[in-house]
Formats: sequence, C-alpha cells, structure tokens
Amino acid sequence: MNGVQVMDKQRKVRLVKAAHWTFQHWLALFIMFFGLFNLLPFLAPVAAKVGFTQAADAIYTMYAPLCHQMAQRSFFLFGDQLMYSPEQLPIGLTTNSTANMLALKGFDGNAIIGWKVAWSDRMVYMYGATWFAAVIYAVASRHRRVKRLSIGLFILLMLPMAVDGITHLLSDLSAGGLFAGFRYTNDWLVDLTANTLPTWFYAGDGLGSFNAWMRLVSGLGFGIALVWTIFPLLEQEMHRSGQILAAKLRHHNENQVIVSHPL
Repeated sequence: MNGVQVMDKQRKVRLVKAAHWTFQHWLALFIMFFGLFNLLPFLAPVAAKVGFTQAADAIYTMYAPLCHQMAQRSFFLFGDQLMYSPEQLPIGLTTNSTANMLALKGFDGNAIIGWKVAWSDRMVYMYGATWFAAVIYAVASRHRRVKRLSIGLFILLMLPMAVDGITHLLSDLSAGGLFAGFRYTNDWLVDLTANTLPTWFYAGDGLGSFNAWMRLVSGLGFGIALVWTIFPLLEQEMHRSGQILAAKLRHHNENQVIVSHPL
C-alpha cells in the first residue's frame, strides 16, 4: 500500500470516528446548537442597545425568512413595556394591510421603547418549548427508554398550533386586516363568554390577552409533540448507525493488530 492509499485510508477512518462520535452525542449537540439558535434573536436587541447596530441588523436579517417579525407581536427589551400595541408604536399605519405588515416588520425599535427580539412571541414559545422539551427528554432518556407519543396524542398537542396559526392567517388576510380581523377582536369569544372578562383579554396581542395565551399554549404543545414523537425515532436510528460504525472501527483495529503483529 503506497503513501497516498495510507493517507486516504486514515482520512476515512477519521471520518468514521467523527461520525460515530456525532451519533453518540447527537442529543447534546442538538441542545447546544438549537440553544444558540434560540438565543441569537435575544442578542439582537442587546447588540442594538450597546450600539452594535451592524450585528443587530445581521441577526434581524438572518431570522427574517423564518418569521414575520411584526413589532406588535414581538417582545421588546430595554423599554418601558415588554410588548406594545400598534397604536403605541411610532409607525405610520395606513389602510393597506400589506404596507402595514412591512412597516411593522421593518421597525426594530429605538432607544425610547426598546428593541424587539428578532422573532415573534409565537416563535419564542414554539422553539423555546422545543429546546426545553429536548433538555427534559435528555434527562429522562438517561434513566429509561422514552416511548414516542401515539398519533392521537401528537395530533391533539399540535391541534392548537394549527387552529391558532391558520385562523390568525385568515384573519390577517381578511377585510378586517391586522387590527380588525376576527382573531384581533375575538368577537366570537366575547359572545361565547357573555363578555364576562376584561376588554383587554379579548382584543389585541398584548401579554395576558387570549391571543397571547393561545400562542403560549400552542407553542408548548408544539415543542412537546415534536420532541416526544421524533426524538425516540432519532435515538433508535442514531444508536443503530452508531453500532454499525463501531463494528467497522473494531474491524479496522483488529486488522491493524494483525498487520502489526503477523503470525
């Protein structure tokens, strides 16, 4: 075997070892990198606050394809409030829903009201719940084999996200638009509860409102359903693939011993 062949074989062995290590530690890697993925949107307002505007803009731009980033449905840091209604934002709104969406998406904040997190409260709940569920799954799987959810329970946990997301989309695209659609006013809920709850609970997207609670509940359901359905399957596949690679490495080491100590 010439030098080139030896180097090529050594490179393949290193790749197999790296893949084997990845399969063994896939869950820890997911928690680490997905945690960073969840942290970066919160670093955008921090960077804006300390004057690193280019870094903040880069994060807002990076997450823009993943979220509508409309300011009235986003958390703000370093201001007087954690969330603001459209009327409280320094934005010139019109009767054009598309123009309003773009204006709300493009407004990142200022020194007076603070700077928004780089994705909306729904995304914070969805992906934050997924990360926390992954951490809990990692702890639980160390002590016993975790069974995946049944199809029925998976659908039940995902249903709030589907209903809330689809109705909000239809409401935003309706004649009422962002600030008068049936999910903004929730008149149906007013009738259902005989208007026994405070006005601020029914209308808008502020903290404590029905819409905010629905985003939280649906986000928790999404994270739990995703992790407890997919991760047990991933764990089985990672374990199976890891065993295959471990066998290849053992075979390689045995051959090395034979070559080094021929009979």
